[in-house]
Amino acid sequence: MVSGPLVGVRVLEFTQIIAGPFGCQFLADLGAEVIKVEPPQGEPWRLSQEFIPLESKTYQSLNRGKKSLSVDLTDERIQAAIHALVPTVDIVVINYRPDVPERLKIDYETLRRIKPDLVYVDSTAFGRNGPWADKPGYDIVAQGVSGLTASGARFDDHGTPLLPSIGVPTADITTGYAIAMATLAALFHHQKTGEGQLVETSLLANALQAQATGFMSLPLADTLMRTPFLEELEQSKKDGKSYTEMANLRRTMQQGRQSGNIYYRNYLTSDGAIAIGNLSRSLRQKMRDALEIEYDPRDDQPEYDPRAESSIKFGEELVERVERMIAGNTTEYWVNHFEAAGVPVGEILFVEELIKHPQVTSNNYHVELEHELTGPQTMAATPFTMSKTPPQPQGASPPLGRDTDAVLAEAGVSVEVIESLRADGVIR
Repeated sequence: MVSGPLVGVRVLEFTQIIAGPFGCQFLADLGAEVIKVEPPQGEPWRLSQEFIPLESKTYQSLNRGKKSLSVDLTDERIQAAIHALVPTVDIVVINYRPDVPERLKIDYETLRRIKPDLVYVDSTAFGRNGPWADKPGYDIVAQGVSGLTASGARFDDHGTPLLPSIGVPTADITTGYAIAMATLAALFHHQKTGEGQLVETSLLANALQAQATGFMSLPLADTLMRTPFLEELEQSKKDGKSYTEMANLRRTMQQGRQSGNIYYRNYLTSDGAIAIGNLSRSLRQKMRDALEIEYDPRDDQPEYDPRAESSIKFGEELVERVERMIAGNTTEYWVNHFEAAGVPVGEILFVEELIKHPQVTSNNYHVELEHELTGPQTMAATPFTMSKTPPQPQGASPPLGRDTDAVLAEAGVSVEVIESLRADGVIR
């Protein structure tokens, strides 16, 4: 039985790959009826690493609880059917390339003439205005142009820049959250006023949000890092230095500022690795006590200057000393030792290890579903709970075109026309 605060809300989803599907999966988990529109051959993520025809783990992980309407949107008969369906929906979500919606007659201006109170959520790569407005873009491009890639300063053996976190599409995931959050806010406004509206977000906007402090300009504080780096960067470009050299310049400047930071970082142990996080003076003292470190000028010296040569030298020696110390014993030892001292610590794990971890299972951070073609699966659950209207996944992702006939029939398309459309290859 469908449950959740959005029961009765209907969503027409024109999205693919990650950001849009991820955001709309949240809406489905919250009880909305989400009709995902796909081309007859399936959206690209269905076709990425298929383990059976038209089914991939990447697709199934982002589209649970939805219906699948598999149609060719370039066909005028399908456009007419979509227009007939629009009055029955509350929300349209789209993340097509900027020039596509108008060509397919599913742009905001066209659809709001059909349903004036429509909530229309439009997600693009770079926003609708500016010199990049018409550029297509995926997560890797958004990470590149937004500064996320450079923030990691990671390179392969040939010096080619790598994404900060391989396997985590940061711009896509944060945009998915933004899509869901903005949709809920627009629905709340609609409930109060009866008004629909156009909601816009982009991969670029959310990639910048993910770097809040780095993106922010604050002249009084920028003398510590931002301004000196921009000056050095400008000179480096004039000198013809490589990207790798410029990225390492930024990393070196940041490391200089953080010299001696033993408190918020990862460490290798004798049999693994741990993460430690101490962001307050009291926690830093607890870590020093646990390691029997008697003195650190950053807390014990009132006039401490992190840029001073003596501070940098002391910091480098302190880091080396603590690294050697922690590498000399096991992960289990250090987790127990630091926890006993009140130091925030955790073993560095692989995500594949976590699906049966007691911390995950105890909090129901996973959900078990049954896919009608591929059988049982376990996924990450909705990342929050609600005491009165708990979110609940409505099932696994749909096989391609499973709901095409039913949705088109609801839009007034006759059985004969549906058969003709299928014979023409316009629907699946």
